[in-house]
Amino acid sequence: MRLTQTSDLWWKNAVVYCLDVETFKDGNDDGIGDFRGLTQQIDYLAGLGVTCLWLMPFFPTPNRDDGYDITDFYSIDPRLGTLGDFVEFMRTAKDRGLRVIADLVVNHTSDQHPWFKQARSSKDNPFRDWYVWSDTPEPDDPKQVVFPDKENSFWELDKDSGQYYLHSFYKHQPDLNVGNPQVRDEITRILGFWMELGLSGFRVDAVPFLIQNVSPKLPDPHDFLADLRAFMSRREGSSILLGEVNVPYDEALTYFGDGNGTELTMCFDFIAMQRAWLSLARSEAEPLASALRERPKPPKDCQWAMFLRNHDELTLDKLTDEERQEVFDAFGPSPDMQIYGRGLRRRLPTMLGGDLRRIKMAYSLLFSLPGTPVIFYGEEIGLGENLEAEGRMAVRIPMQWAPEGGFSKAEPDREMPGGAYAPERVNVAAQKRDGDSLLRWFQLLIERYRECPELAWGEKRVLDCDHPAVLAHRCDADGATVLVVHNLSDTAADIELTLEGLAHCRLTDLLTDAVFDVGEDERVELPLDPHGSRWLRASAPDVPPEDASVKSQ
Repeated sequence: MRLTQTSDLWWKNAVVYCLDVETFKDGNDDGIGDFRGLTQQIDYLAGLGVTCLWLMPFFPTPNRDDGYDITDFYSIDPRLGTLGDFVEFMRTAKDRGLRVIADLVVNHTSDQHPWFKQARSSKDNPFRDWYVWSDTPEPDDPKQVVFPDKENSFWELDKDSGQYYLHSFYKHQPDLNVGNPQVRDEITRILGFWMELGLSGFRVDAVPFLIQNVSPKLPDPHDFLADLRAFMSRREGSSILLGEVNVPYDEALTYFGDGNGTELTMCFDFIAMQRAWLSLARSEAEPLASALRERPKPPKDCQWAMFLRNHDELTLDKLTDEERQEVFDAFGPSPDMQIYGRGLRRRLPTMLGGDLRRIKMAYSLLFSLPGTPVIFYGEEIGLGENLEAEGRMAVRIPMQWAPEGGFSKAEPDREMPGGAYAPERVNVAAQKRDGDSLLRWFQLLIERYRECPELAWGEKRVLDCDHPAVLAHRCDADGATVLVVHNLSDTAADIELTLEGLAHCRLTDLLTDAVFDVGEDERVELPLDPHGSRWLRASAPDVPPEDASVKSQ
């Protein structure tokens, strides 16, 4: 496995950074982030070690759902800039070696989109079948309503036509009908348009809703995903589709494409994410360890995307009611911290009480789990949340660049947090000058992750450990091994592991340079600090650890 090979499949060990242009950096001093501001921060992102930027929606919108209600898929929200600003951003990102993907939100439009305005104007309008209509709506399952605080049905009556239209989310977001070949062709054109402007792929929003809520029903809904992937591969062979697929593992595997990787390139691992939070709540490794053992291997050129927090609520819908309550009690006991009865609207640093040791351990865990790490903007500095904001908007706050804020010279249109997470206490400028800061820890983790392709490419194995709070796993690739251990508890732990095939090897901690020798019996003893972590590379005693990496083979 040489660098020339791994670079062809760049997504398998990328570092993906999700950001909202509107909240990242204001370039024209109107209080709203924009592409000019983002472009000026490209060097910061490149210096952090990020390899791929994921942009949340930047299209024209009435902004009733933070940009996910789109009125034009071929343009830029005027508040964020122009197509010219976008092209300049793309050119600068490419110059710094950064790839860019964007949200593909084509399961619905805004009800203000010209397509829907025409569709509802007449039953005979050519755009009528671009959406899903019914004279008699199908019965609703209240448990399946995505936003139970705002909606109680998937169907909304259009009074002028007397028919109901389907909306899987908000009533102001009517579902597109991908059962219509014209809609599928239009979606393909949207992909082609933005790929011509330099995008390396798309994060596909709410994939199950996209392919299932159609009329007439597609013979095989997955054929549509395969067609999109084939189109993108023809245009640009290294382009990707990253899918939001929050379903059980056996079902999620089908979204890669029946085991042959012809549909989604990557799927978010919602199961491991939720089990990780249960492990953190209990200070026990088993919930996460069991998820990693259960997780199926993706097709050869595909990958799981790993995350602990994203731009939505921290959903816990795949946990039992009792398990979910454990996480609520530990990390969001107040009702205003919870949302939809299934999730939390807090960021990781606040959920972990600002405990820097625990926060650093959690992110070490994220970057070392087998897969591709995805981080949400501001995580690298410990950005907090604003619980005064409505719903999911609590975590979508302006980036804090300096003690005075640094996001804009004007008053930001979104409020920043106060107290321990106010800009004067949490900001990029101060953490750049602090060698022990969370920002510097992120840079180290990203650097080590990129030096350890075994974590992304290797065969994973969760190891038996004699301490319930310690998660130990190893990744092997082409004769090279990386072993990672994390202590989820607040007390020190001494553990003993059996490492098959590594007798007489030396383990070098890539985070501290500490060295441990594996005995003839293939056993090793490792001390761990409270909330401690170790990334250990195995090598022969006379071989420097950097020469034992698969990169050098």
